[in-house]
Amino acid sequence: QVHVVESGGGLVQPGGSLRVSCQASGSTYVDYYFTGWFRQAPGKEREFVAGIAWSGGGTSYADSVKGRFTISVSRDSAKNTIYLQMNSLKPEDTAVYYCAARRGSYATDPRDYAYWGQGTQVTVSS
Repeated sequence: QVHVVESGGGLVQPGGSLRVSCQASGSTYVDYYFTGWFRQAPGKEREFVAGIAWSGGGTSYADSVKGRFTISVSRDSAKNTIYLQMNSLKPEDTAVYYCAARRGSYATDPRDYAYWGQGTQVTVSS
């Protein structure tokens, strides 16, 4: 079992920056998990934003956030913390952001992820 908890959302002006964090714990097989950040805006489907392997090797991004968002992972003996640094934010980035984990490699379909956090609201508005 893997437990996932997000934090760090909030309100930011267009062009501003925000960092959201995801703490994942519960598994000793850290090298076999992949974490994705997803987002869901009202009336829209949940979409993949960025992903990273817990081993730290390899990242992926949706085209809409490339060059603006950066995903990274910090590991200690018991927990992995996955960060999503969001710069040059736009109103269309407004959504609930979810962190999810799966055992295995890269995936962008939310149905491929077994472990989800509760989500954190990010609002970009002046």
